[in-house]
Amino acid sequence: MTRGTTNPNRLRRVDRFIATLPALKKPNPVVVDLGYGASPITAVELRERLLKVNPRVRVVGVEIEKDRVAKGLEIAEPGLDFLLGGFETPLPAGVAKADVIRAFNVLRQYDERDVKPAWELMVSRLGQDGVLIEGTCNEIGRVSSWVTVTHEGPKLFTISLHLGTLEQPSIVAERLPKALIHHNVAGERVHDYLKALDQAWATHAPLSTFGAVQRWLAVCESLTAAGWPIVVNRKRWRLGELSVDWSAVRPS
Repeated sequence: MTRGTTNPNRLRRVDRFIATLPALKKPNPVVVDLGYGASPITAVELRERLLKVNPRVRVVGVEIEKDRVAKGLEIAEPGLDFLLGGFETPLPAGVAKADVIRAFNVLRQYDERDVKPAWELMVSRLGQDGVLIEGTCNEIGRVSSWVTVTHEGPKLFTISLHLGTLEQPSIVAERLPKALIHHNVAGERVHDYLKALDQAWATHAPLSTFGAVQRWLAVCESLTAAGWPIVVNRKRWRLGELSVDWSAVRPS
């Protein structure tokens, strides 16, 4: 399922996003780390981050390779499970549905035609209000993007960038989710969106004097004012994170 690249702290940006989801406020939320790779570190880190939000969270690592599951089982404990499986998303005995499934750097290795069936299979394992967070990031986690998918289909497209080292927002093009990565061409919505981000980033270059965060905030404000269906949340913007309605970027 995965190549196995599992650098520590690689998924901190998406974990930070998951920690804000309403599902984490449930009494005993179940969160799945699907396709965690050669090391179970991402599942461990996910749990550590979410425990700060809800001390009763349960994290389930799922991998398709037996040796990777075996490594996870060596560190399993109450609240941290490891199971063998793929997109069908097996769950521990007594757990009917998951509240959140995080599938990162998994689908990028498949064909685009595999995306919709995989989404549907994973979403079928979610509770009524559950969400699938599917996306990708670079090796050290400074460039990341994902789609939030529910039972009603894809809802949001989010990018999260390390502002201190950012040259231009379209750097995320190489780390777009599989559903979008082949559509970053003229005439497609996601191409227009990234172009608008780059143009706003260039326009607000003088604000670099006050720091990358101020420049990025101005970019987010500009796109919102221009009519892009941006989720207005300055606290998230300050983290280099920006979410837009899926309709604004979905493939033609």
